[in-house]
Amino acid sequence: MTVSSLLSNGGKLVALGLLLLTNPVAEVATTHDVRERISLNPGWKFKRFEENPDDISYAKLKAWILPTGNNFIKDSSKRPVRPSAQPPSVSFAEPRFDDKSWESLDLPHDWAVKGPFLTEKYSIIGGGEGRLPIHGVGWYRRTFTATRDDVTSKSVYLDIDGAMSYAMVWLNGNLVGGWPYGYASFRLDLTPYLKAGTNNIAIRVDNAVASSRFYSGAGIYRNVWLTKLSKTHVGQDGTYITSKDVSAKSATLDLVVAVENAASKKSEEVEVVTDVYVRDTETGKLGDKPVASFPRAKVTVKAGEQESVKSSLALPNPRLWGPRPSQEPNLYVAVTRLLSGRKTIDKYETRFGVRTLSYSGDGLRVNGERIYIQGVNQHHDFGSLGSAFNVRAAERQFEMLTDLGVNSVRTSHNPPARELLDMADEMGILMLDEIFDTWAVAKVVNDFNLIFNEWYEADLRSFIRRDRNHPSVVIWSYGNEVVEQRTGTVGYNVSMKLKSILREEDTTRMCTLGANNAGPNDEFTSSMDIIGLNYQGEGRGDVGPLFPDFHKNFPDTMIISTESSSVVSSRGTYLFPVTPGNSANVSAEGFDEDNMHVSAYDLYAVPWGASPDKVFAAQDAYPYVGGEYVWTGWDYLGEPTPFDMARSSYFGFIDLAGFPKDRYYLYQSRWNPTVKMAHILPHWNWADDRVGEVTPVHVFSAADEAELFVNGKSQGIQKKEELTYRFRWDEVVYAPGELHVVTWKAGKPWANATVRTTGDAAALKATTYRERTTIKAGGEDLSFVSIAVVDAKGDTVPLASDKITFSVSGGGEIVSTDNGDPTDMVPFPSHERKAFNGLALVVVRAKSGASGKITVTAKAEGLKAAEVVLTVE
Repeated sequence: MTVSSLLSNGGKLVALGLLLLTNPVAEVATTHDVRERISLNPGWKFKRFEENPDDISYAKLKAWILPTGNNFIKDSSKRPVRPSAQPPSVSFAEPRFDDKSWESLDLPHDWAVKGPFLTEKYSIIGGGEGRLPIHGVGWYRRTFTATRDDVTSKSVYLDIDGAMSYAMVWLNGNLVGGWPYGYASFRLDLTPYLKAGTNNIAIRVDNAVASSRFYSGAGIYRNVWLTKLSKTHVGQDGTYITSKDVSAKSATLDLVVAVENAASKKSEEVEVVTDVYVRDTETGKLGDKPVASFPRAKVTVKAGEQESVKSSLALPNPRLWGPRPSQEPNLYVAVTRLLSGRKTIDKYETRFGVRTLSYSGDGLRVNGERIYIQGVNQHHDFGSLGSAFNVRAAERQFEMLTDLGVNSVRTSHNPPARELLDMADEMGILMLDEIFDTWAVAKVVNDFNLIFNEWYEADLRSFIRRDRNHPSVVIWSYGNEVVEQRTGTVGYNVSMKLKSILREEDTTRMCTLGANNAGPNDEFTSSMDIIGLNYQGEGRGDVGPLFPDFHKNFPDTMIISTESSSVVSSRGTYLFPVTPGNSANVSAEGFDEDNMHVSAYDLYAVPWGASPDKVFAAQDAYPYVGGEYVWTGWDYLGEPTPFDMARSSYFGFIDLAGFPKDRYYLYQSRWNPTVKMAHILPHWNWADDRVGEVTPVHVFSAADEAELFVNGKSQGIQKKEELTYRFRWDEVVYAPGELHVVTWKAGKPWANATVRTTGDAAALKATTYRERTTIKAGGEDLSFVSIAVVDAKGDTVPLASDKITFSVSGGGEIVSTDNGDPTDMVPFPSHERKAFNGLALVVVRAKSGASGKITVTAKAEGLKAAEVVLTVE
């Protein structure tokens, strides 16, 4: 694959050898910022309509919307031509429209998460989509100011990182364009409709009923930017840096820069200058001096066109990017400047990492080291915060996952926020970056199938170009459980068509998709670079593992479980009897239908899944498997299997509020085995009618030997046998008092743990996540405050369900509350929340302009109140 094929915007490759300068002209500093990127998040007016309020639709305005994707259509003859006339005016888009009565808010925004939950059995939004009102048409309006210079000499763009869905944008009453896929990041050129002074922008989104299998969120849920550039500038996501011939002494860097001239008449000759800096891992700052520079090159770009420039350099003593804990996520920044004469007219930064990737029948190697994928699937919502992206919420999820030992995340089943990949780069987390859940055949009636044939190329190319410089991205995925798996050659051809686009845009990574039906002998399977198996590998239900069959047919192909396990559980809920096996079908046992809870012994999987124990055994039996992505790391809104009347999933080993379930410690014992930990389940607070009843006790630990004591009496010593992953004392008889476990590893003491029967609830105890008691001003930072119902000794009362009332004084406000119970239908903004099995959560932020102290108070009738004090910095 030639470099010229990597950027398919109609540009051509410039022969740099003719343009190298031996005596480059000295630059002069500019007097203003040549590239302005202004947040448009604050100050919107918003109105949601449950029914269509304006008699317009994507179908009616498609002719004006489709050309938005033209930069990502390789064949210029297939690029739609925008009609010369504007479509009929829309009152909500007109500058003079009176929106004073509309809601005032800041972005990112998810209108659905505030509720109320739709609890009727046959409500318009069911359990699959989270029982929250995601449907309807939303209009957003605000103004911004443009200068005369902006209008006469700049290109001004609107960059939207995510809007759900069928987004359309008007400026000063003129339809600019739009993008229908709700997970796409896209750019619109405002320049033709811009005027000096006040400009009015209006954005319409339309989210249909039955548009998703899971909670999509609603509204403009990611960041929005106003980008001001010189007419000639680096194009959208217009750089691409790859490394090769990597050694301890040097690495070759190849760079492609797309230079765009948005002028209507004038060609522009510019010089392209790119310097490479080390990025400090701790501070994020760049080094004082560049460590390398690409050869300078001149290029002439005709008006309205784009040219691609390539160059290479030898980077001395490269600092490699690699996943933690065995490697370090070192990063570089390439600073590209465009010079017109002696003047810098654009400056563009590209963060990247130097590393090698190889894929084989033995798995993934990063910088020559085999990295076993200890991964999780993650949906894009943040529980009670909904889909509105928040950096601190994302950091909290990643931190809890990496503490467990997670080294990789699959973005199921859509592109993530840009900031999430930045975070993965910095933390050394491998990413499986996924774009589509559906192709041309529907899973639900209004999903992506409706626009797949029109938009798959633009969506896929823009997705790859946006994300390909992130070193954390090591695998692309272009589908999940697509129906086309079962359509023989038809599905194979679609898969190959999508993969060919991926290859044109990026030759450095392999790609996969989540296959739940394509078997080891199917033509479809041969279309994948990496065989991604959803549940097939370890065996589904009573069906045995298929890893050997796939490996036999594809011995040199990397195999991973793109989805594994799918155990379900309700945190802190234990039901009896406990299955004697190592994996059971939750449709047959382990659930409480009246209360819609599932036993937390973590042995009960959906019919197509398996317990972690069964998955681990299959992986250990077939060591060539490259790893797994567990379904899921965190619980998420929607898909409340096995109870559709609930609001959120039971799959995570962290619940929706962020409290670890028992299973968290089972995975930690395997994935982070240096942690000296022993975790006992269940709790020991059973009613009198369980006294004398068999109550199995399980212990999760990386230890290889353990002894359990009940009220000081030994229940025997157990040693882990081959292909076993937990200690089980299945004949323990309940008596109030104390469970105590002592463990050893390699003959040496490892970790001890104790669980006691508690006293009555006496108080509330408040703690901040990671004991973080400072919060940044501005309203974007969040503090996650956990509340435990405790007895007089300070032990959490495991069955407590007291109603807790939250309040905040000072410059703070409550964003949401939760307790991790998938059946709790109290709206998330409520300041009252029952504890679920002893725990609840309140999320707090500082108000805009706040300073000083914020006091968060939790009260419950008959219990001592709790409070924490946060400092606004």
